[in-house]
Amino acid sequence: MKRCAFVGLGVMGYPMAGHLHTAGHQTTVYNRTASRAKAWVEEHGGVMAATPVDAVEGVDVVMMCVGNDDDVRSVALGDTGVLAGMVPGSTLVDHTTASAEVAREVAAAAAEIGVSFVDAPVSGGQAGAENGQLSIMCGGTPEVFAGIRPVIDVYAKATVLVGPVGHGQLTKMVNQICIGGLIQGLAEALDFARRAALDLDQVLAAISKGASGSWQMDNRAHTMLERHFDHGFAIDWMRKDFSIVFDEAERLGASLPFTKLADRNYEQLQEQGHGRWDTSAVIELLRED
Repeated sequence: MKRCAFVGLGVMGYPMAGHLHTAGHQTTVYNRTASRAKAWVEEHGGVMAATPVDAVEGVDVVMMCVGNDDDVRSVALGDTGVLAGMVPGSTLVDHTTASAEVAREVAAAAAEIGVSFVDAPVSGGQAGAENGQLSIMCGGTPEVFAGIRPVIDVYAKATVLVGPVGHGQLTKMVNQICIGGLIQGLAEALDFARRAALDLDQVLAAISKGASGSWQMDNRAHTMLERHFDHGFAIDWMRKDFSIVFDEAERLGASLPFTKLADRNYEQLQEQGHGRWDTSAVIELLRED
């Protein structure tokens, strides 16, 4: 078993850290809002720390799951960041959805002190984190990946090394592009079926196991039809992820017209005050009532 630290106890990090501790890994947690860390310790045991650097004392593996590039830099770098306290031979795993650029930046800073780094964004949403069923796309070396995989597998159903540092984040961008298109198409299809007065349960039974089937269809179709959006992956978060995608696309010279359309739809929902709704709420833009 490993000595671990988990930095960032949001809707994803809180249950992920819980799986670590339940699996027998000695776990210290840090969260910017201390009450969240206190609640985690009361529920799971373990130890809470006052700063990121305090959390990593004597640990083998450090996981981070925070908000964006600036948050990654804040908890990784500087006098109170995790790298100020990590020792040579330990490994830093970043589960934040952030840019490939910041992944390489933190990896370089880690390498200077003999610390390994893996960028490892996740997919599967809050339910995936709670159930230990996340898909994790990792960027790093095969040797480092082999060392940390048994640890992060406790909250994953699929853990894949996709390439060197930065490629985890690039793969997450591919993931978000796919989701953006899938959910738009599903919304239009469901609205079409509703207007055609079809038996929607039977329609979904007929098509969900064929070529049009998807995770979004299996997990979001019924809630979309029920107009239930107070769950899942918030529009605010998706637009943050899309901004990272668009920055990288500009560097690559990639055209993303369909993703830009999805982003404009989400912007419209934000303007209506629905930024915390699940991304499946895009179906609401098709309704007339």
